[in-house]
Amino acid sequence: MKRLLIIDALNMFVRAYIVNPSISTNGNPVGGVLGFLGILRKLVRESKPDQVIICWDGPGGSLKRRHIVKEYKEGRKPLRKNYEVQGMDEQSETANKVWQQYLVLDIINNMPIIQLVLEGVEADDIISYVASHSAYKGWQKVIVSSDKDFIQLLDDETILLRPTQKQIMTAKTVTEDFGISPENFVLARAIAGDNSDNLKGVPRAGLATIAKRLPFLSESKQHNLGTIYDFCRDQESKIKFFDNVQQYFDLVEKNYKVMNLTPPSISPQGKNKINHSILNFDFALDATNLRTISIKNGFAQFDWSELIALMRRIKNENIGA
Repeated sequence: MKRLLIIDALNMFVRAYIVNPSISTNGNPVGGVLGFLGILRKLVRESKPDQVIICWDGPGGSLKRRHIVKEYKEGRKPLRKNYEVQGMDEQSETANKVWQQYLVLDIINNMPIIQLVLEGVEADDIISYVASHSAYKGWQKVIVSSDKDFIQLLDDETILLRPTQKQIMTAKTVTEDFGISPENFVLARAIAGDNSDNLKGVPRAGLATIAKRLPFLSESKQHNLGTIYDFCRDQESKIKFFDNVQQYFDLVEKNYKVMNLTPPSISPQGKNKINHSILNFDFALDATNLRTISIKNGFAQFDWSELIALMRRIKNENIGA
């Protein structure tokens, strides 16, 4: 079975940015860049993928989701780095973080790695589309992200690697651990809400309680919101959970629209762009330019040898030596 590595780019970049204190010889923080490259190197070394696709959030984020819930992703706490740069104010720090992200994009463009980004579209939707793409039917898809939103995409061919948690999740382990199948996980999360995205849930309805009160969510059969409402309405028990779900069902419906990734929220034009990128990618590798970029941006000390060797293997497997 061939293997496709699908990386949630911003999730991985932020993880690198907050922990890697590297400063370039030009005096700029470059930990996001070097940390990203280090994580990428480790992922490719250990998973040995045939292809790698990196998915970025598009400019503007998800317009559709903010239209449904205007508070979506608002109020997030500022990133807490484990280091400080003397003399760098908040504005300069933000500018540097954006610069580092663009630098990562530029670096990856010199590798045999497909990068996908669409304006007004979140990486979540792009990842969902890629994971179900016909070009990768029969492949093992490894989604790399700490985000639980991707649990709903897991099946016999798709797994979730959560590096921060050092956890690999499969359709089987999700059902065993949560008592909720991937097919129905988005329904459960719509009830529970998601604090990280500022989505409120039904009061006192965590995933464990949901699995206990709605045992049919463990089935591989995909259920819907109507099934949940009818089940709660028909209960003669005085358990508060069932009343709360009915009372807050408008909230549950909104959460579901925001959280559901199947189908992904991508326009036909956006899908055509992704299709073209996947089907016409040339898998080029410019090792010379990679080293030039690192010298120009003040991290000439970065050891490219292993990463370039790993990239050369991917290139050769896809276009021949």
